[in-house]
Amino acid sequence: MFDLDKWQEIFNTIRKHPLRTLLTAFGVFWGIFMLVLLLAAGKGLENGVNQNFSSMAKNTMWIWGGKTTIPYKGMKPGRYVSFKNEDYEYLKKQMPEILYLAAGTTLTGDYTINYKNVTGNFKVDGNVPDLDNVRPMKYSEGRFINQHDVDEKRKVAVIGTRVRELLFGQEPSVGKYIQMKGVYFQVIGCFEVENMGGSGRDDSEKIFIPLSTLQTTFNLQDRISVFGVTPRDGYDPIEVEDKVKQYLATKHLVSPKDKNAVGGWNSGKETQKINGLFFGINIFIWGVGIMSIIAGIVGVSNIMLIIVKERTKEIGIRKALGATPMSIISLIIQESVFITSLAGYFGLLAGVLLVEWFKSMLATADTKNSYFTNPDIDFDVAITATIILVFSGALAGLIPAIKAANINPIEALRAE
Repeated sequence: MFDLDKWQEIFNTIRKHPLRTLLTAFGVFWGIFMLVLLLAAGKGLENGVNQNFSSMAKNTMWIWGGKTTIPYKGMKPGRYVSFKNEDYEYLKKQMPEILYLAAGTTLTGDYTINYKNVTGNFKVDGNVPDLDNVRPMKYSEGRFINQHDVDEKRKVAVIGTRVRELLFGQEPSVGKYIQMKGVYFQVIGCFEVENMGGSGRDDSEKIFIPLSTLQTTFNLQDRISVFGVTPRDGYDPIEVEDKVKQYLATKHLVSPKDKNAVGGWNSGKETQKINGLFFGINIFIWGVGIMSIIAGIVGVSNIMLIIVKERTKEIGIRKALGATPMSIISLIIQESVFITSLAGYFGLLAGVLLVEWFKSMLATADTKNSYFTNPDIDFDVAITATIILVFSGALAGLIPAIKAANINPIEALRAE
């Protein structure tokens, strides 16, 4: 029930000592303000890192052949491991854990790419349609390689944005023919580099052609250098990676102890590391924020103790006139909760306004490839902060309130 007399007493106390109340409340204000800023900064960093990983399907892994370092079953060390088409067929058909499987190899040797009188040096990769699922791409023109291109060994190419700019300028590229080592390929698509991830410039200067076409046209028969794998939902990506590596190592006579012969990169492992990192960051942020708030609570509690001491005679008179200990406790706690809640609210408001201003500044800047983007405050965080404020106010006033409730009326009346 609303008690006007209590609120009048609270405001009278604040009006008597405005500077003292303001300095005390500032500790709580600063604790909540810093907590909001730190949480927003942590969220912005997390969003930026996730944005840079968004170009790859979740739980994606890349597995490639390396150089053996351990002799095994009569095979000497120093041997380069190269995968075969039969490995691709086996993994695709015999491992139900795999959802998407890309298989690629790179055109080696000296060559240039020509369009009319324009020439450039670009990386050419042979791959299969599933690459567009393992590593999703966006297209400014045309499409990616499809299964018909692979089955019919079509001489078609998908080029990066930098390749299109250097070879075609402002001309449309789809339907035009480019020359590789004397062989003409028709351009069927152009992908945008910002959705590829990786090194940026290298990706924009890349050309994809069907794996089967690259193998037969350029005498790289039955050679695959890398697999891109996306496991099905419900399967542990680390276990899938181990199973694929175990098959390839056994098939190509690689010692189980040789970790260099079949290399790999697993986004599932990286995701676990990143999640662990951000969990630790959030724990640190909350720890710093809570400690700052506790410092503010101590300040409020000390002030409330001073207020109780100043009002000892008044509290004694109240008790002599029949005031219950609970009414005394509720008065002190109510004043403490009011001060901390008001200070915390303004701290929360100032933090949110500053974060929103910073977000608007970032919105005008290019943050596509940034590791810090879209700092934000979750609604859950605001609710949690509010609960902390109310609890903090009650905690700050609890000890002074108990002390006030235990005051002896006779001794209080004698107090100066």
